[in-house]
Amino acid sequence: MAADDRHKQRQQRLKDQVDARVAAATESRGILMVFTGNGKGKTTAAFGTATRAVGHQKRVGVIQFIKGEWPNGERNLLEPHGVEFQVMATGFTWDTQNRETDTAACLQVWQHGKRMLQDPSLDLVILDELTYMVSFDYLPLNEVLTALQQRPAGQSVIITGRGCHREIIERADMVSEMRPVKHAFDAGIQAQQGIDW
Repeated sequence: MAADDRHKQRQQRLKDQVDARVAAATESRGILMVFTGNGKGKTTAAFGTATRAVGHQKRVGVIQFIKGEWPNGERNLLEPHGVEFQVMATGFTWDTQNRETDTAACLQVWQHGKRMLQDPSLDLVILDELTYMVSFDYLPLNEVLTALQQRPAGQSVIITGRGCHREIIERADMVSEMRPVKHAFDAGIQAQQGIDW
């Protein structure tokens, strides 16, 4: 009986702490989320959030940098539900190895990103792999920061990619870092449709 009482007391303390945090959270606005780190799952986490938003009848827009033209499971699922996708479609920059064309492609798709970040009807905007565009100097950091700052107050944004710039991290409301522990690819297992893309 003493163990049950201790468990009940611990759970009550935990409930009191959670209730106090919920009561203290009074601000309502869109948030800036960053999914970064060297582990797998950054884009997957972003699209999990997009799926949740669509399930609640929220409007979502997606910009995908450094993606190719291969089949895209997330797009196949979400586009019929009204999610707009704008894809850089040049593939990974280590495939093209052409800074000039990659920069031009980045800036072209970024025009759609800026438009989305000014659209008050969009509840969520995903800027998938944007971190690379900033670190490769394809996209000016100040332009990204300005667009994020001037977006509609109720709009949330997710930025994904490795090596997120510290200024974006500083401005973010939430940052999650994916850390690799083990990956099938390291053991020589091919990437799989429906699992990896």
